Amino acid sequence: SSEVAYRFRHLRTLMSSKEGPFPKTLEGFGYKFNEEGKLRKIDAATGNTTDTSFQFNVSSDPSYNQKRYEAVGEAVTELVYDLLDKEGLKRLPVPPGSANGSFIFCTENAQVSDKLVILIHGTGVVKAGQWARSLIINDSLDSGTQIPYIRKAQELGYGVFVLNTNDNFRLIDGKKSPIKGSSNAQEHASTVWSHYITQSRAQKIAIIAHSFGGVVTMSLASNFEEDFLKRVFAIGLTDSVHGKIPRAVSSVLADHLAKIGRNWVSSLEALDSPLPEQAGEIQCVSAGTSKHELTSWSCMDSLFSFIEERLENRLVSTRDEL
Repeated sequence: SSEVAYRFRHLRTLMSSKEGPFPKTLEGFGYKFNEEGKLRKIDAATGNTTDTSFQFNVSSDPSYNQKRYEAVGEAVTELVYDLLDKEGLKRLPVPPGSANGSFIFCTENAQVSDKLVILIHGTGVVKAGQWARSLIINDSLDSGTQIPYIRKAQELGYGVFVLNTNDNFRLIDGKKSPIKGSSNAQEHASTVWSHYITQSRAQKIAIIAHSFGGVVTMSLASNFEEDFLKRVFAIGLTDSVHGKIPRAVSSVLADHLAKIGRNWVSSLEALDSPLPEQAGEIQCVSAGTSKHELTSWSCMDSLFSFIEERLENRLVSTRDEL
């Protein structure tokens, strides 16, 4: 029996090895999204979705469960990329002209539109089109992906750029190799801005960023001050962790960022309730949820109302200058 136990352990090790024979698709794991965009188990007999949601614990080995979850996450990444393709977005290489680099998504009209929305997710495992992987797997595509934001921005007449700031490495001969121009989030955003945003026609740009995306936004502002002063009219943050406007930026830019920005933070207060202000900083209001990863979904309508209001203010002040 010790031989059997050894073989079983050996098999388990194989199953949970990093390369693990994990499927590449959600269907391979026995799951798919139902009509409501919720991940559900597939009935093997009919191929239809059941009411059973994702099960994390399928083994007594915690590391196997975690690796399986990560493999499901990889399948989610590919599925969300496909959904962005289906929404009619196109991929642009980062840096431009690279074959094995990173990429971003944008709407067909993004480079020629007179107004733009730029979406920046947080740090970690999420890739383009995702706010929170855990929500996509355990809640829904609506709450966890950026698709509702992309659709809303398009309805309001904006071109959209979807950044992919966590796409930093490629496996080359089994080794992690940093992507030139996209080796970290700030560098990715900077490459996108200098090659695509600078070249785009839009004179009116709004940025929407979640969590660490706020840090990336501040880094962009520092690197492209003139562009921010001229073209960026609104910054909608959701539970941004930028802390404060960077000391390094000029006082003119700091004033501009404080004026055009708003941060919807996780809070028990009602949605949009103003939270204690810090002089000279971006205003914080409640996102209407105490859950960090839910903030973007919870405050979406308020955030877009804010952007539209800022656009109106900008148009009025531009008219006043004429």
